[in-house]
Amino acid sequence: MKIHAHTLANGMLVLIREVHSAPVATSWIWYRVGSRNEPTGQTGISHWVEHMLFKGTPAVPRGEIDRLIARNGGTFNGFTWVDYTAYYETLPADRIELALRLEADRMVNALFEPDEVESERTVIIAELEGAANYPETWLDEAVKASAFTAHPYHNPVIGYKSDLLAMTRDELYTYYQTFYMPKNAVLVIVGDVDTDTILRQAETHFGSLPSGPSLPSVRAVEPEPQGERRVVIRRPGPAQYVQIGFLAPDCRHPDFAATVVLDAVLSGAKAPSFMGGGAPTNRSARIYQGLVETELAAAAWSSFMPTRDPYLFELSAIVSEAHSAEEVETALLHELVKIQQDGITPNELARVLKQMRAQLAYSLESVTNQALQIGMWEVLDNYQRGETLLEELAAVEAADVQRVAQTYLTSNRSVIGTFLPTAEEL
Repeated sequence: MKIHAHTLANGMLVLIREVHSAPVATSWIWYRVGSRNEPTGQTGISHWVEHMLFKGTPAVPRGEIDRLIARNGGTFNGFTWVDYTAYYETLPADRIELALRLEADRMVNALFEPDEVESERTVIIAELEGAANYPETWLDEAVKASAFTAHPYHNPVIGYKSDLLAMTRDELYTYYQTFYMPKNAVLVIVGDVDTDTILRQAETHFGSLPSGPSLPSVRAVEPEPQGERRVVIRRPGPAQYVQIGFLAPDCRHPDFAATVVLDAVLSGAKAPSFMGGGAPTNRSARIYQGLVETELAAAAWSSFMPTRDPYLFELSAIVSEAHSAEEVETALLHELVKIQQDGITPNELARVLKQMRAQLAYSLESVTNQALQIGMWEVLDNYQRGETLLEELAAVEAADVQRVAQTYLTSNRSVIGTFLPTAEEL
């Protein structure tokens, strides 16, 4: 299905795909900003600004977006990740202009009232402290912090508590006025719309907005790792956990597709998104058979996602009660060694490619998910990448999978993290 692209005079890219299978449409605004863009001392600012855009403008007071979308039979949300921030509304197709009006308004008119800033500070810190109850949070943050010494992928998206306590309203508002502007935005509309009509509406609502200031660039480059790193977290918890990360290619690298296939061989195919897709581990996949079926782990999986800069290929497991983190670490690494030494079989490659085609098809069933894929690929690389990904994956050969396992999933490029539960403090 064709995607129509048009750039407004202020630099905002508009991407439109007509899908007439149902009288529904979705509108997404993507901003090329996430925790990757945050300076030292302002970790969590992208996520906080995302929250503040729900807190009202002079024309649409706090809570009115909720009422307007509900009254018109729609759904909406927003999220922040390492590379991007996005907001969406899915509505009956004849109401989709409402989404354009709301997004254009809060793109430049969000209030950031001091009392709302303070209220949201409390909410976000509570969210951070709630996540800290989970062993996975502690371990994941420790692995990322050890894996990235120069790049801001080091920092958690939600930020550090000390930064959240110190952040000012003016810092938030300046960040908003810098990054959440038309020339740093992509509007994606998918659904039962007419391209010419929706483009005129986009021009009406967004075309007169100021393009925004020049954007600070992210210059940090993570240096090539020079040896295995280890982190151990000891806190109260229900089980031992293992998480192993390897510095891996970004989504524009020629080895990206082969690394996606390697992930599917290890734990099953997933949709290409930070949210993933499908079951965490396919029963036919190597990690499930090697660790879960043998009862070494209660659950085990791999993960690899598209990112703007080199990120991590990860192996994770929840250790079964009768076993140790050391045993599970050995077993996870053994699955890699088998691929590095012996490769994968033609039947295995054919099976995972079939799984991946199914996952990609499943991820594009709704207009909402189609817009997610189009926008995500545009802010990471190019919106047409979603159209060519299947071809890239189909071109991967078994030897490519073995080669990327040998190249990137090595001891020198690894961070090995373990969570060891301690007794609860009395």
